[in-house]
Amino acid sequence: MDGYQIVEKAKRTGKIEKGTNEVTKAIERGTAKLVVYAKDVEPKEIVAHLPILCREKGIPFLEVDNKQKLGIAAQLPVSASSIAVIVPGDAEKDIASLKK
Repeated sequence: MDGYQIVEKAKRTGKIEKGTNEVTKAIERGTAKLVVYAKDVEPKEIVAHLPILCREKGIPFLEVDNKQKLGIAAQLPVSASSIAVIVPGDAEKDIASLKK
């Protein structure tokens, strides 16, 4: 199960936040269950703080290779630099398996 599939499942059956500002807020509030961000974001500084924040808060995170595919997985008409899963829905087991 990769980051794209988890985002897709969570979008379908739970709740996600999109966009780095919303994702950052979700991490700081502790509402994010998983953060997925794209490696091909330019400039890199846009998402560079996400893994650091996630580590501090103990939130699992995944890096995916393509922001376009991440946008598609989140059913957005545009690419997405980062996504936070707020309510995992059917993706709960997939997220739990990442922590191991």
